[in-house]
Amino acid sequence: MKVLIHRAAAVGAFGMVLLFWSSTLVSEFFLDLHSVAIVKRAVAYALPVLIVLLITTGATGARLATGRTGRLLGAKRRRMRVVAATGMLVMLPAALFLHALASRGSFDGRFYAIQAVELIAGASQIALMALNARDGLRLSRGRGHITTAHGASGETG
Repeated sequence: MKVLIHRAAAVGAFGMVLLFWSSTLVSEFFLDLHSVAIVKRAVAYALPVLIVLLITTGATGARLATGRTGRLLGAKRRRMRVVAATGMLVMLPAALFLHALASRGSFDGRFYAIQAVELIAGASQIALMALNARDGLRLSRGRGHITTAHGASGETG
């Protein structure tokens, strides 16, 4: 059951980040400023759902990896630390600030500078999450070598 919850939360979180990022690009390049403001509002309002999905993904992933080591698990852990730090220090404040600016119609240099940072950080998040999904699939298929705390090889699932 933990595996299914982990997978569902991870897919949901990845999908939301990808949707936020692509919606931002489409609205910025092809739609009017009112549409940009709508996207910024939707992202801000959907953040609690994304946060729950990310916490669930991290918690279930940690539980699934308890007592295990290995190259793929180590890589996933390192990437998730970067994803979490970037999310809390860059993505969350940027999303809320951009929503505040857009809701006031303040589409100035400050808005676009923060938007650029958010898009770059978002692309990084998407890449890291995709790599984690790839490695998670490898681990669940037993292709990733992992070791339990007792030294026996095994697979996670």
